[in-house]
Amino acid sequence: MTGDYEIVRLPGGTHSIRSVAAGETFHPVIGPASEAHTLYVQQMRLPERLAAHSGEFVVWDVGLGGAANALAVLNAARQASASIRLLSFDHTLQPLQFALDHATTLGYLSGWEPVLKQLLRSKHANLSDGAFKVTWEVQVADFPALLHHSSATQWPKPHAILYDPFSPARNPDMWTLPLFQRLRQLLDPAKPCTMATYSRSTMLRVTWLLAGFFVGTGCATGEKEETTLAATHLNLLERPLPTEWLARAKRSTCAEPLRTPQYHRRRLTPETWEKLQAHPQFQPLQTVQTGVL
Repeated sequence: MTGDYEIVRLPGGTHSIRSVAAGETFHPVIGPASEAHTLYVQQMRLPERLAAHSGEFVVWDVGLGGAANALAVLNAARQASASIRLLSFDHTLQPLQFALDHATTLGYLSGWEPVLKQLLRSKHANLSDGAFKVTWEVQVADFPALLHHSSATQWPKPHAILYDPFSPARNPDMWTLPLFQRLRQLLDPAKPCTMATYSRSTMLRVTWLLAGFFVGTGCATGEKEETTLAATHLNLLERPLPTEWLARAKRSTCAEPLRTPQYHRRRLTPETWEKLQAHPQFQPLQTVQTGVL
């Protein structure tokens, strides 16, 4: 254990990082490498999208942590010989330094140590190996505040977003409806984008729908039978939430989005219910414009 972080051994024998202050473990159950690959690389079909993409593929990595998600994406990009721009966000680089200090035990950082050291030194790293090119930048700041700063409009527009902060109960300011509405505004309407996260909560799914995304059921990972995948285009989702899901949302005692950074558990308000029913995802197929909300 070092300061606010400690190494923990998971049931399968792999190791991960635990935040002592937050009381949460990064990538619990199946471990950093497996969860990152399943949740972000595999279900967002990054290998196929990278192979078919010409030019720079942009990824926003929200919640850099110990860099497991980012490195899973870079491993996929290396295999596809792709050019990738990675923009990571976190309020501290302490977990990354901790991960690097325990790279041998964690395993998933192997081979990336020089790049990670460069990132820690200058918050920027470059790598070029034939057609495989990496431009990696990290923004160390409060993400909700940074998102609303005018400079956010200058960020490269993403093709994929890895959304991995601590849970809403521990970190409610990262899960509010105004945050995701702002994030949606920053995306390029002409550039199809997917966003994945580990949560399957009804509150989250309602929030993403109201923010202007199409939302679907994500893959299983660890002990979670489902996660959540969102997209700017409906045809990017293999399993979009069906109209029948609306009844489940209405029954839920924890469905109303957070509008301020105070965690709560509430039923849908009549206004939210009306907006959900009107979402294009739940309209007859002939009326849905897959790229515009």
